Amino acid sequence: MHVTNRTRGTVLATRCEVAGNFLAQGIGLMGRGGIGDGAGLLIPHTNLITMLFMRFAIDAVFIDRSWRVVSVKERLAPWVPAAGARGADSVIELPAGTASRTGTQVGDELTTEPART
Repeated sequence: MHVTNRTRGTVLATRCEVAGNFLAQGIGLMGRGGIGDGAGLLIPHTNLITMLFMRFAIDAVFIDRSWRVVSVKERLAPWVPAAGARGADSVIELPAGTASRTGTQVGDELTTEPART
């Protein structure tokens, strides 16, 4: 899917995958060597992630049920035991630097649409 910051008029991800089951949510980005520009991973129905076994830093944008940003964790380093946000319903994992580049901050409203081909 395509994820846009409606408040800022910026694009967070052009190719955001969805971790659609328990196994995919648990694995997340572990085992990957990196995440490319424009990519992302939505992990629904969680307010907590771990960076254990990760090999690269990411930005984590925590959102509530209405897709409003409740927390932004920038450049989370590998092997951080846990990062979370009160009031979050889901999290979008993005390449490190995405939040800063897009100006994404608490209170912003995000939107999605099918990935463009």
